[in-house]
Amino acid sequence: MWSLVNFILRNNKILLFVNYFRSVKKKGIKKTFGDFSAGIKERKKNLKYFTYLSKRERTSQENMVFIKNHKISIIVSLFNTQEQYLVDMIESVSSQTYSNYELCLVDGSDKNHPNVRQICKTYTQNDNRIKYRKVNRNIGISDRLNKAIDMSSGDFIGLLHQSDILHPSALYEVINVICDKKADFIYTDEAFFSDKYYITLRHHKPGYAIDTLCSHNYISHLTVFNKDLLEKTGFFRTEYDGSQDYDLTLRCTNVASKIYHIPKLLYYRRDDKKNISPDIKRKIENISTTEKVIKDFLKRQDKPAHVESKIELPGFFRVIYELKERPKVSIIIPNKDSASILRKCISSILQKTTYNNYEIIIVENNSKEDAVFGFYEELKRYENIRIVSWKGEGFNFSEISNFGVYNSDGAHLLFLNNDVTIITPNWLEEMLMYSQRSDVGAVGAKLYYPNGSVQHAGLILGLGGLASHVFQSVQHDTIGYIGKLQIVQNLSIVTAACMMIKRKIFYEVGPFAPEFPNSFNDVDLCLKIRKAGYLIVWTPYAEAYHLESKSRGYNVGARKRLKHAQDVELFRKRWHNELSAGDPYYNCNFSLEENDYRIK
Repeated sequence: MWSLVNFILRNNKILLFVNYFRSVKKKGIKKTFGDFSAGIKERKKNLKYFTYLSKRERTSQENMVFIKNHKISIIVSLFNTQEQYLVDMIESVSSQTYSNYELCLVDGSDKNHPNVRQICKTYTQNDNRIKYRKVNRNIGISDRLNKAIDMSSGDFIGLLHQSDILHPSALYEVINVICDKKADFIYTDEAFFSDKYYITLRHHKPGYAIDTLCSHNYISHLTVFNKDLLEKTGFFRTEYDGSQDYDLTLRCTNVASKIYHIPKLLYYRRDDKKNISPDIKRKIENISTTEKVIKDFLKRQDKPAHVESKIELPGFFRVIYELKERPKVSIIIPNKDSASILRKCISSILQKTTYNNYEIIIVENNSKEDAVFGFYEELKRYENIRIVSWKGEGFNFSEISNFGVYNSDGAHLLFLNNDVTIITPNWLEEMLMYSQRSDVGAVGAKLYYPNGSVQHAGLILGLGGLASHVFQSVQHDTIGYIGKLQIVQNLSIVTAACMMIKRKIFYEVGPFAPEFPNSFNDVDLCLKIRKAGYLIVWTPYAEAYHLESKSRGYNVGARKRLKHAQDVELFRKRWHNELSAGDPYYNCNFSLEENDYRIK
């Protein structure tokens, strides 16, 4: 069966055929055909379609009166810019519906590109909001951008690349959140377009997430920030030329009082196929610079770490934090019967774990099988393994796990299902490097089904109605949307099948809620952690197999279904506001019905 499933997953045409019939069964022929037609139309949409504004919309935006009429200075570094690219860029700024802006162009082009100066001069003569300055071609991009800032007179600074394009409403949307939300650092979604002006990729971004940002510069463009932030951070730094935007973004977001993400495609990046070879070469040369950018930022945060690039994913990075201490970790495993499953779990921990300061607390839950008690006798020879008995009735994961915590003494708690088998030898180190941080509340791992497909890569609040797993059942080596299956990131929820949390935070936010005996207990705990102001981190570098509910079964039978329905109602009532607001790490442009970051 697994061989057949794997064969289907590896063959896109067969998978498309299977998904089509699954969709027919789920949605009906009419809805499926509509979705299929919409997909074809979506692929044909070009830049003009995405940047179109009706006359009514433009007039409305142009006539809008804001509380504060802040000037926004768009700064651009020019170097041997192609004529059409330059014209497209300037025209996109000139067509903005918000008029209180200035465009500051600093040109370092060589003598073989006099047309750059000529084009810019023509525009400056017709629009006094456009400023132009020619500089020595030998100065780097950071120096050119700093000179553009020196030219500027605006309250806010916006960054624009020489060959990219702004949506006509970009500055209107930005000034709106500046006034309405009092934001001092704003970023938007962006898209890539081809030389024929067709959209090739839409990047819908999450809310501000520092661990995701340290994995790759997902904020990128459009970014607009209060000029006052530069007094705290300093300007662009020449030693980081090539990664100067990333460096400034990390520094600005660290000191900004209000970071705001606009989930709209307001910035369009040119996907220039003609220059792909030099682009790749330049990116390779910039890898070490970017590593230094991230490492330097973390060092200033007193988070010493080693940073390495992901060769298979250019532009993505892995951060390996130093362990400041090696505290005891209490691994808490609830168990009822299932001797063979538990044996496999314990054996994988004992044989593979490289971290040596841990204890295992097995919480015995009214087992009946002699085999499991025989295995308990075998485990008595291990000083760091203890079996404690919970005397409650039925199955209540929350009470059982809480009981395990009360009988443990580790500074960090690792909740682990008995049907989990460890893959990564340094799994505890990979999770502890995040759990040790004062700003992190919980850490989750990457879990697989026995056939190697993904079982857990985090949960999204609101997905499927309440909360559900993303990327479930895709192959383990799948990259995922913008690398999401291969990078460390901040999420709202991770499963307690393998979750680490500091003991003091566990007590601070409250333990697992006993009123959620079977489901939503980990979701509820994670939301309490986030509400208390802590981050939740998911790492793909701590890996394990998970049979999922193998020992206690699924929610089948009338009684279990009734209890699950009650859990659903309680969860919906308790977290109504959060469900209404949506998951901050999941862009509102994604479907809540599909689990693969599918765009609506």
